[in-house]
Amino acid sequence: MKAGDRIAVAAPARSISRVELQPALGMFQGWGLEVEAGPDLFKVQNQFSGSDETRKRDFQRKLDDPEIKAIFCARGGYGSVRIIDRLDFSKFKQNPKWIVGYSDITVFHSHINENFGIETLHAEMPFKYDKKDVSAESLESLRKALFGEKLEYRAKAHSFNRNGIAKGILTGGNLSMLYSLCGSASDINTKNKILFIEDLDEYLYHIDRMMMNLKRSGKLDQLTGMIVGGMSDMNDNMIPFGKTAEEIIRDEIAEYDFPVCFDFPAGHSRKNLALVMGGEVELEISDRVSLSF
Repeated sequence: MKAGDRIAVAAPARSISRVELQPALGMFQGWGLEVEAGPDLFKVQNQFSGSDETRKRDFQRKLDDPEIKAIFCARGGYGSVRIIDRLDFSKFKQNPKWIVGYSDITVFHSHINENFGIETLHAEMPFKYDKKDVSAESLESLRKALFGEKLEYRAKAHSFNRNGIAKGILTGGNLSMLYSLCGSASDINTKNKILFIEDLDEYLYHIDRMMMNLKRSGKLDQLTGMIVGGMSDMNDNMIPFGKTAEEIIRDEIAEYDFPVCFDFPAGHSRKNLALVMGGEVELEISDRVSLSF
């Protein structure tokens, strides 16, 4: 992208207000981008940003418009899976554009990466662009990704890390969403890829169940590497599960030999670095973690 390009904000899941969007509009304008919101963006139907038909119509129009160079998903929550099969991606394939978001937007990452081989951006969403809620480094990584600057990240080592070098296409996203997509037209193929997972506000036994699903479905068998992002604000039952989310993941992948890093700064945390999903990456894990696109 370049200064002067037009971008759009869409809300395929939970609703957003004009007030919540203001910091993002200011930031986009500061980057020299023209921003389109559209007449349907601020509609509300229960927790959704309007009906399924309204959200589908708004997203479709922005997908089809060749002048729009990126669609920023306003926020996550739940709802993208309800419209993904209603969307026609034929014009999008002819004129690809960035789809930006995370959490519930994993539906778009997985569907687009797997079906069309087009890269997407797992990155911070407009409802959090207030500097109190997101780090400046996160927003700068987003800007660099959008404008085609090289992305190179360094992260601290974790005691659960497994050292090594991995290369491959990056796939994955929110673990709960990946679990919900299993067996669908939006499911991921993990062969010879690096899998990224993160999650928020899940019960620990749910994390175990979802990791067991990845294992039993063969999705861990042929990975070249794995990145575990934030496992934030986990819940437990009155009778404890007995492990943290990181310990659950560590134990479920113990039989495999691919390199893996834990606590990478991406996901539901203040530091949420932009990741190019569907893009070629190199992951190097030693006394520190290096990730480059």
